[in-house]
Amino acid sequence: MRRVGKKSLRQMFAIAVSVTAFMMMGTVAQAEEVDLNIGAAAVLDSDETTKETNQEVLITAGSDDADGTEQSDEERETEQEENESEDFSFAMANVDNSVNVREEPGEEAPVAGKLFKNCGATVLEQGEGWTKIQSGNLTGWVSNDYLIFGEEAKTMMEEVGTLKATVLTDALRVRKDASEDAGVYKLVKNGEVLTAVEELDGWVSVQVDSETIGYVSSEFVSVEFATEHGKTTQEIADEEREKELAKLSKNRGAVPTSVSDVTVLAALIQAEAGNQPYEGKLAVGAVVMNRVRSGGYPNTIIEVITAPGQFPPATNGTVAAIAARGPSSSCMQAAQAAVDGQTTVGGALHFGRVGKAAGIVIGSHVFY
Repeated sequence: MRRVGKKSLRQMFAIAVSVTAFMMMGTVAQAEEVDLNIGAAAVLDSDETTKETNQEVLITAGSDDADGTEQSDEERETEQEENESEDFSFAMANVDNSVNVREEPGEEAPVAGKLFKNCGATVLEQGEGWTKIQSGNLTGWVSNDYLIFGEEAKTMMEEVGTLKATVLTDALRVRKDASEDAGVYKLVKNGEVLTAVEELDGWVSVQVDSETIGYVSSEFVSVEFATEHGKTTQEIADEEREKELAKLSKNRGAVPTSVSDVTVLAALIQAEAGNQPYEGKLAVGAVVMNRVRSGGYPNTIIEVITAPGQFPPATNGTVAAIAARGPSSSCMQAAQAAVDGQTTVGGALHFGRVGKAAGIVIGSHVFY
């Protein structure tokens, strides 16, 4: 048997330790590899969990209700319409003719004006029984019994409303066709409101009268859909006065006369109303011509003027003297206008100084 020395034993021990260490390192590496694989799986598992969680969050965020139930398009549309209806601060008159608008809420309050059939109004304040509205220049209170609100008012407005074109320049031509070279029907002033028919390319067609359509440049008008508006008591009074004046001024038809008849009539006008305004001069001439037409007086100018007890200047020589030297031009103009049928006093047959009777007052005279 071979004998081993001490040095060899030490070398063998070192080799054994090295081998053992190498084997232990391999075991540790395997263990670490196992740990790494476990960690990777955990990360993958964690990613999957996060993805699922995010999906749940997205689903929850996309829901309209806490229970995840999604609101339908029909429900959203209904809700939108309800909100629009609540925001629609407009009312329509619910009357066959008209309703009083008062200065304060209450039947005893003074009347500020009227809302008429198909008139619309902006609601300023709505209370129990009464609503404060604004319609055109009219502001006041209307009983809720004569108004409709909300969706019903909106529907009615769409049915009865019309396009309105408001003039934005000092003088706008209403032309016969949609062309700058077309003829002109009339001029309209700044602020005047026209009934529009249709918006065209650069033009707006408007109603000139019940049978005529004209055209205005869209550059100089503002077009909007609107309803009729109420009127103040002053506006109503002004309109009534204009109607009465139109009736009084309506031509009553010409009466055949000779030149001398016109001159005699002008002389009477100068004697009776030489210092009065032209309307007063024409009124005196109209009284004479009304008598000629009436059937209750003579049927000629000379006979009416010279009838006993009717016109003192005609019987005391004044009319004859004025006719001889020639009446003034304004009296001749008034006489010819009266003969042609013009009048400022309708069918009045008498006149006198103011205070003598009730009637139409022009200057110092009252006509009745």
